[in-house]
Amino acid sequence: MKLKLGIPKGSLETATIDLFRRAGFSITTSSRSYFPGIDDPEIECMLIRAQEMARYVEDGILDAGLTGRDWVEENEADVVAAADLIYAKQSFGKVRWVLAVPESSDFRSAKDLQGKIIATELVATTKRYLAKQGVTAKVEFSWGATEVKPPVLADAIVEVTETGSSLRANKLKIIDTVLESNTQLIANKESWKDEWKRRKLEDMKMLLEGAINALGKVGLMLNVHKQSLQAVLSVLPALKRPTISHLSDDDWLAVNTILDESTVRDIIPRLKQAGGEGIVEYPLNKIVL
Repeated sequence: MKLKLGIPKGSLETATIDLFRRAGFSITTSSRSYFPGIDDPEIECMLIRAQEMARYVEDGILDAGLTGRDWVEENEADVVAAADLIYAKQSFGKVRWVLAVPESSDFRSAKDLQGKIIATELVATTKRYLAKQGVTAKVEFSWGATEVKPPVLADAIVEVTETGSSLRANKLKIIDTVLESNTQLIANKESWKDEWKRRKLEDMKMLLEGAINALGKVGLMLNVHKQSLQAVLSVLPALKRPTISHLSDDDWLAVNTILDESTVRDIIPRLKQAGGEGIVEYPLNKIVL
C-alpha cells in the first residue's frame, strides 16, 4: 500500500521540500518529471499546483497534499484539515489576501467599489466577501502580475501578501483583509478513515510540526563548575528550563538548553564571562512537543 501525496508546485515548492528534509524525508525533483522521488517506499509523490490540490484530494486522486487554506476555501473542497503548517515562502508565517487600491484613489472601503472592476486569482472567495459587504462589482480572474493592473485594467485587486512590499512598490494601499491563510496538510475523507493511511499521515504531521517548531531555534550545551551554576543560569532566558546533568568530575555540571537563534550571539559571551566552558551551539531539525 502507498500513500499518494501532493507536493505544491510553484512558490511553496522549495519551502515544502526543505520542510520535509528537516522532518526526515528526502524529496528529489526533476525539471522533466511531475513525480518527485522520496526516500520512503510507502509514499508516492506528485507535484500539483496549490490552487488545484484540494480538488484532487477531495476526488481521491491523491490521499493527501499540502496547500493553502485559501485554496481549500476557494474550491469549497470537502477535505480533512489534518494539520496547520504555519510556514510560507519567506516568513514561515501566515499570509493575507488583501483588497488593495491605488494610493492616489479615493477608495477607502469595499463599499466604495460598487460597480467597479476587481482583478484577482481568488475569484469565488472575493465574490463571497463582496456579497457579505453588500457590494456588487465585476470580479475578473487574473492570470498573474495582478499588482500592475490598477488603475488602467482594474479599479482594485485582491492579492496575497506576506509583507506588503510588492503592493507598496506598485503604489497600492491595502483597505481590507479578505482572508488569512496558512499552509495545511489536507487529506481525503476516505483515506483519513483508512487506519494505515491515517497513521502514516499522523506520523507525518508530528514530524512536520516538529520541524516547524525547530525553525529559528538552536541547541546550546556547556560545562560549568558548580560554584558558577547560578551565574550561568541567570544569563539564560527566564522561561527556558535547561537540562542539568553531572559530569565524571562531581564538581562540574553539563547544561543543555534550546534558544532562539537570534539571541545566541548575545548570550554566548555572557555565558563565557559567567564561567561557562566548552560552549557548543548546534542546529536543530525537529522539536517534538
